[in-house]
Amino acid sequence: MILINGKQSDTINVHDRGLLYGDGVFETIAVINGVPQYFDRHLDRLLKGCQSLLMPEPDVSAIKKDIESVCDKQDRYVLKITITRGTSERGYSIPEHQNLTRIIETSAFPDYPSDYAQDGVNVIQCNNRLGINPALAGIKHLNRLEQILGRNELKGTGCFEGLMIDTDGHVIEGTMTNLFSIKAGKLFTPDLSCCGVAGIMRDIVLKLAEMNSMEIQIGNITMPQLLTSDEIFLTNSLIGICPVRQINEQKFIIGTMTKKLQEQIQSIN
Repeated sequence: MILINGKQSDTINVHDRGLLYGDGVFETIAVINGVPQYFDRHLDRLLKGCQSLLMPEPDVSAIKKDIESVCDKQDRYVLKITITRGTSERGYSIPEHQNLTRIIETSAFPDYPSDYAQDGVNVIQCNNRLGINPALAGIKHLNRLEQILGRNELKGTGCFEGLMIDTDGHVIEGTMTNLFSIKAGKLFTPDLSCCGVAGIMRDIVLKLAEMNSMEIQIGNITMPQLLTSDEIFLTNSLIGICPVRQINEQKFIIGTMTKKLQEQIQSIN
């Protein structure tokens, strides 16, 4: 089901800035038995994204009402919330009066093989680079061309994910995931202050690590540094924690700390 500004539809105005310029934000949420998972966290990031893009705060009550309309008691599916700046006259300038477009839709849950969580996935390094822009770092805005080009590199490789590097040579994230590594019991994850998406599951893993008294380092990571890791895993709101068993030609074990974090992930809400 798709609701646009509260009405069932699958079309938007051709002058909508989300279509013309990618001028907006979105959230992708797992729904289990009618309950959107980590909804408050997703809503908070959505509102922060709107603020970063100088958009007025969307009508939260309307968002919640729409979600109630589209969510049913199916086993599990995906909920997507998209907020655009709405329509305007031609040109990049932000219109004086902004009338946001609100899109709420549901879709089938991705058919990920069940052994991914247990046996891990293969990953490659993408050639396409992420541009550096602190003003857009962290938020989930609608401009995803870098990820689209990176994702295209996976065709024919049999790999689940591709790692994306910024123009300074630092590993930032996967095309649709955040990245973690463990070495000597210490948890590492890339700094996302200049580019990348600060995922909801990333934040949850960091909180879990604190609960486990793990030493955490958020900073710059190069590919040679990453390849010396003892364990590596990926996260997002749909896959949870997914171990990495191979990057390019180098193999990794599915370690005990990764398994422990997988077991504990349901304790955070």
